[in-house]
Amino acid sequence: MSEASSGLMGSVKRLLATLISIAATRLELLGNELQEERLRLMQMFIFALFALFCFGMGILLLTIFVVVLFWDDHRNAVSGGLGMLFFALGALMLLLLRSKARAKSRLFSASLAELAKDREHLGAHDE
Repeated sequence: MSEASSGLMGSVKRLLATLISIAATRLELLGNELQEERLRLMQMFIFALFALFCFGMGILLLTIFVVVLFWDDHRNAVSGGLGMLFFALGALMLLLLRSKARAKSRLFSASLAELAKDREHLGAHDE
């Protein structure tokens, strides 16, 4: 009887070790995905700031150029028109930003796929 119980205990211990190993692997994968997502977001933020700065400078210089070009004839109309254009573009960008913020992320997709494979694999052995 003691051989049967040690054999059963040995199987339970191996099963527990396997489950712990699977969980550790999945947690490492999850950590890697979090790190990749954080780096991607940081790069996107830096690129967005630089692009915003460059576009801002370009718009400012172009606006000054257009106002100076029409200085004698229609400087008020040109200044007002360009101001309304920039406010409209800003509102459009805010709407696009809001729609992007509401869109679903693919974060943890690899972890979820691996867990689905594990569940499928374990389900096949149960039958």
